[in-house]
Formats: sequence, C-alpha cells, structure tokens
Amino acid sequence: MLMATIRAVASRAGVSVGTVSNVINRPSYVNPETRDRVLAAIADLDFIPTQYRRQFRPGRERVIGCVLANMENPSFIDVAMGIDDEASSCGVGVVITHSAEDSLREQHNFDLLMQLRVHGLIVAPVQGENPRLEELVIKGVPLVYIDRFDSEEKISSVVVDRLVVGQLAGEHLIGLGHRDVGFVSGPIDSHFVRNQLHGLRSAVDSSDDVARPVRVLSAVGWYIADGLAAAEEFLSIPYTERPTAVFCANDKLAVGFIRGCHEVGIRVPHDVSVVSYDDLASSADAPVPLTTIRPPRSLMGRSALQMLLRKIDNPTTDVERLILQPDLIIHESTGRRTI
Repeated sequence: MLMATIRAVASRAGVSVGTVSNVINRPSYVNPETRDRVLAAIADLDFIPTQYRRQFRPGRERVIGCVLANMENPSFIDVAMGIDDEASSCGVGVVITHSAEDSLREQHNFDLLMQLRVHGLIVAPVQGENPRLEELVIKGVPLVYIDRFDSEEKISSVVVDRLVVGQLAGEHLIGLGHRDVGFVSGPIDSHFVRNQLHGLRSAVDSSDDVARPVRVLSAVGWYIADGLAAAEEFLSIPYTERPTAVFCANDKLAVGFIRGCHEVGIRVPHDVSVVSYDDLASSADAPVPLTTIRPPRSLMGRSALQMLLRKIDNPTTDVERLILQPDLIIHESTGRRTI
C-alpha cells in the first residue's frame, strides 16, 4: 500500500498544500474549522508527516509522545532531557512537542501524536481543561501528567511538592529574622500558586515569634514584566508596612521584582530579601544571584517515562502519583533582617 502524500491530504480536505503544512507545523495560523477538516483527512488517509516517517515504520520500537506546555521555559527543557535520557536507556523512541501555552495547539499535538500511533503520552498541560484529554482517557490511551494532579484521579502524575516549596521559602526567611513576608504570586488561580502560598503561610504562622499574615502581591503572569508590576505594588505600600522579605513564585518574577526595586534604590537583600522557585541556569545572572528552590526536573522526566512504560505494559495498573521533593539553594538575594 502506498503511503499517503501531503497533496492527497490537501485534496481530501479541499485546501492547499500550504494549509496542510500549517496545520502540522503552525496550527495557530489556521482557523479551527479548516484545521479540523485537515486533521480528519490526515486520519482518513493515515498520513504521517515526512519528518516522522523514519521513526514510524512497521516493526518499530515502542515510541511515546510528549506534549509540554512551553519549551521556551528552560525548566521544561530539563524535563524533556530527562525523558529522552531515560527513553534512550530503555530503547524507547520519543517525539517531543510543545504547546506554547496554547490550548488549541495542545489539542493539535494530541491529534498529531495519535495519528503517529505513539504507545502513550507524557503531558505537561497548559492551564485549564482540555476536553481532548478526557477523550484519550476514555479511549484507554496510557497517559502521565508532569507537574499536574488529575483531580478525578484518572491520570497518573509526577509532581513537585509545592507545599514544601512554600514551606522551605517561609522557613528560610523566618530563620533570617523576617516577620513580615510577601508573596509575588503569578496567576492566583494556578494550583501551583495556591499550594505554594499555603505552604508559605504554614511556615510563617508556625513561627515562635509574632508574624504578620503573608501579604499577596498579585502578578497576572509568570514573566519578568509581571515581576516589575509586582514591584510597583510593593513600592506603593507605606514604608513601615512593607514586607522585609518576599517569596516569588518563579525565578522570572523574582528577576523582575528585583529590577523594579533596584530602579528606585531599594537594595536586595539589605532592604528586602527575595527567594524564588525554579533555579534556572539564568538565575545566578540575576541583578543579585537568587536564593531559589530547585525542583528535580530531570528526575521528573525520567520518573514520568518509567511510569508511562509501566502503564503501557500493564494497562489495568492503578493510577500512580509520585511526589518529588525540592531543595533550597542559597545565594545572595536573602539576608538577615536589618530593619
């Protein structure tokens, strides 16, 4: 049987070859109705894009798909390397895609990987719910989440203990004498943020000395610009009421927050201590080298691959949940309370 061509897909869907190429490589460029028509044609014709054909041939090794929320985030690159390293040692092929924090692109990646007949999926999902994941569960596709719990406990997962992340940050700052702690949150509807905040509050509230309630400095996103905005909110607080230490939900927020403070002469850590989460390679190059909490990213990837292989080998196995512990890495952005 001859392998279907991209021209055949275009003809079946009634679109140009360029549109088919966009659906495969740049799905956000194509309107949803056209994209669905092209995906249906791909499914009908069992079309496999050229760049994947060598990996998907009869009698091939096991191949798994990986859909990561944002490969522009260096932390996901470390996770992907862990997946790939473990897969290589197990003789398993991997196709890695990323969704650019776009739910439509994520859905396209699921569809494409299913057309490639991968044996299972590792998913670091974008925020919110994607109904296509529920369809895959119903179809019995082996799935593992990275850094996301499935509230319905249908999908196995490997996560970092975000409660412990918040506790480590709080205990470190309390240990340095700080009794007024702020939290630069990132999107407050994120379960990551809620758990980090809960852990931080637990550490602060457990202090032997009287401490003020944690003050939340809201940030709408995860990026440096959002940290700068949080710094503006921090600076609007009367001097005598400002937190003397701040925990930022990730390193980029911390970099922005420190920059915003430095622009008006607020010194880190002399005037305010800052601790963050991620330990990205770039964090040591921040305006002040960051004290940060390091997740075991490579271990997350390796563990997710092992978990998925167990699910592939034994589809009736129980849903698993592996909770990994982070480490506090002390640099120069935190110090003893001086005011």
